[in-house]
Amino acid sequence: EQGKDCRDVVTQLSAARSAIDRTMGVIVSSNLEQCVRESLQQGEATEGLVKEAVQLLVKSR
Repeated sequence: EQGKDCRDVVTQLSAARSAIDRTMGVIVSSNLEQCVRESLQQGEATEGLVKEAVQLLVKSR
């Protein structure tokens, strides 16, 4: 619409995607940390939580 060069648009879209990916990583890692702490306090295993977090990140790509 604004007559911007295609390369500029793709560069901006790539930057936005990268920022979203980093934000998702921060959210998942913060949640994982909290879940692991709670599981350890309750004497539960944490391997499943880690696998689930990794699968969530892989799925988002």
